Amino acid sequence: MLYLTQSVYYLRHVACVTPVVIATTLTGHIRKLTLNVRSMTPRPSNRWFGTTGLRDLFLFVCGNFNRQDLSVGTRAMSALKPSLQQAGEPDLGHIQAMLNHHELFRGECKRLIVETDQVCARMHDDNVKHLDQRVREIQFLRKELELKLEELVVEIDALLNIKSRVMKALDACKEPLRVASLCLEERRKRGPSARLHDDVNAELRKEKLVLEEVTVLLENVEKQITEQIRLNRSAKYRLEKDLTEKSTAENIDASCLLMNVRSISLPGGSNAVPPSLPVAQTQWENISNLNLDKAEQQRRSSESLRVLVETVLQQTTADIQKQVQATTTAFQLNIQQVKSHKLQIEEKLLKVVAEINSQQKIREDLQVSITKKQELLSLAQARLALRRQRPGKEQCRDPAQVQISAHVQQLTVSINKLHEDVARSEHEQRALVRCQVSLQEAVNTKANCLYIDEVVCKQLREPFPYMV
Repeated sequence: MLYLTQSVYYLRHVACVTPVVIATTLTGHIRKLTLNVRSMTPRPSNRWFGTTGLRDLFLFVCGNFNRQDLSVGTRAMSALKPSLQQAGEPDLGHIQAMLNHHELFRGECKRLIVETDQVCARMHDDNVKHLDQRVREIQFLRKELELKLEELVVEIDALLNIKSRVMKALDACKEPLRVASLCLEERRKRGPSARLHDDVNAELRKEKLVLEEVTVLLENVEKQITEQIRLNRSAKYRLEKDLTEKSTAENIDASCLLMNVRSISLPGGSNAVPPSLPVAQTQWENISNLNLDKAEQQRRSSESLRVLVETVLQQTTADIQKQVQATTTAFQLNIQQVKSHKLQIEEKLLKVVAEINSQQKIREDLQVSITKKQELLSLAQARLALRRQRPGKEQCRDPAQVQISAHVQQLTVSINKLHEDVARSEHEQRALVRCQVSLQEAVNTKANCLYIDEVVCKQLREPFPYMV
């Protein structure tokens, strides 16, 4: 028995010996011991004899091993059953081993229950912590999305406002363009002498060209604003969709955070496998960040476009007003020049008319003088004819005859000169009449130009409708 104890002690302290080897070795020693026990008288007081001693010895060897080692020991003890059954005694060692095995199993179960409870509690706390963290992350992203969505909505409203201003500016350009074309058309109705390309025509053409260029520019700006509004609304749609999904996910995770074992029964028990996530955590964050970046990019583009449109509106307004002012100044200067020229022509016309009247009067005076001279000539000729009836020797050239003859000659010369002056006066009067007609035509032309510029064009341009 001492030899068996020493063998067991040696086997237990050898590091490379496994419980299976120990059990096999013990089986051989126990069989030898059993043969010796059969030939000996049982001694209840000695614990090394009998099944109780064998059981204690076996438990002494296998007591510190795990359940697998105990099962090996149990199989080793089962090898003793034929010998013990042959001795006619119950297999108490096997029963005790089974009891010890079940006791160890119950201990293992209790330990497993405690460990699983701790693991489940820790995992439950981790679940609550991660769900709470997830809800906070969703709330943070949702606030970022709401802030960006609000900024984008404000930007869309600002673009719609500035688009309406651009449309009003386009509508306001149509009437001035029509007015400039009408003014050019009306000025073509002037006389041939006034159809020269003066400063007013040049400024009107510049004004028409500026208005056409501004119209084309504003149409392009309106197209750019429309496209930017479309891009902003697309980014707004993505933000709203992401925000809706975030709100739904937040509600679901918040509901999960408030759930407990009493509020819901989980289908499938603890073996239920959660479905796989469609996207990873980094992808989930990148989707929202991408939507935020695109929205921010479109917002900045909108701000730049609005600044550009404001500059375009101000610049086009300044250009049009500058050109309109130049055209108005040209009209005013031209009206003043035409009025001054017309006044000069009218003064000349009055002088010509007065001269024509003077010529008419002097011609009448010449006619009166000719008539008087002809009467005197007739008188002198009658005297000469009467003096020719004197007797022969009385028809001498006395001083009276000489004087009457000289008077007749003088009257004839005077009458001829007066007729020449009458003819010259008629010629001068015809020239004055032609000058009068020319001056009158010039006055009428100037009056027509003044009517077109000062009345027609001024009435068309006075309520100038271009306002931005």
